[in-house]
Amino acid sequence: MQKTAIIIAGPTASGKTALSIKVARQFNTAVISADSRQCYKEISIGTAKPSPEELAAVPHYFINSHSIKEEVNAGLYEKLALQYAGEIFEKNDVAVVCGGTGLYIKAFTDGIDEMPAIPPGIRTALNEQYALHGIEWLQLQLQQRDPEFYAVAETQNPQRLIRALEVLEATGKSILEFRLATPVKRDFRIIKIGITLPKELLHANIHHRVDLMMEAGLQDEVKAVLPYREHNALRTVGYQEIFQYLDGNCSLEQAVTDIKTHTRQYAKRQLTWFRRDPDITWFDSRDHDQILSFIQSRLSE
Repeated sequence: MQKTAIIIAGPTASGKTALSIKVARQFNTAVISADSRQCYKEISIGTAKPSPEELAAVPHYFINSHSIKEEVNAGLYEKLALQYAGEIFEKNDVAVVCGGTGLYIKAFTDGIDEMPAIPPGIRTALNEQYALHGIEWLQLQLQQRDPEFYAVAETQNPQRLIRALEVLEATGKSILEFRLATPVKRDFRIIKIGITLPKELLHANIHHRVDLMMEAGLQDEVKAVLPYREHNALRTVGYQEIFQYLDGNCSLEQAVTDIKTHTRQYAKRQLTWFRRDPDITWFDSRDHDQILSFIQSRLSE
């Protein structure tokens, strides 16, 4: 049987973890996470990491593998994920890759381009504008100058927005043009599955998950990583809002409301990103039997 990577993609709170474990158990294999934040040991609650029971159910790679003090990016992820897949393929014909970070999945399946070098002056100027005018200025600039990227961007992450504007300033091209080069041909087969839920149900899941995060101690987790607040992994939903509360800029209730709003917006952007990929076959995430029989039929082709 040809070696095969089964990709399980979809928005946050759609049920990817449960499905990936079920698929991995079915084929007696392991899961490689494709989440840009779950690799950090210090942040578990706000990243919705699989529970200790879920992690024990099947082997997992790229979860709790790095410290928040380290910089992890899509280029490094490509190298690591291919290495993990190689290890899995030594014993199994199938590997499961599961996550919601579209760029990481793309890096694994297609390879990732070297990004252009940015003259330091451009970065400095953009950081100064951000310091003066805040994230709203970055969002507006990108929305006006690169609407296509803005539609799929992590709009609450200033680091990502600055990066896209840097590339635009330095090259006159959208960052998307550097991500859409000729895909690398992998020496294994790839089956891509997308899962989602009806909008109302997905939103209800997101709200419930945020409430559970708060009950589990998200506020304390954020306090513990305050010294690293400028790290890219923390310039994101679930952490930025609690930082705002800790800085005295809003009430805790408002911070929680903002996390829910920004998570819904992020889920929408994830769907926009994944729906651009014609190779993804979509399912309702509750249809586990249908998904498993689809995988089985594809594997026997």
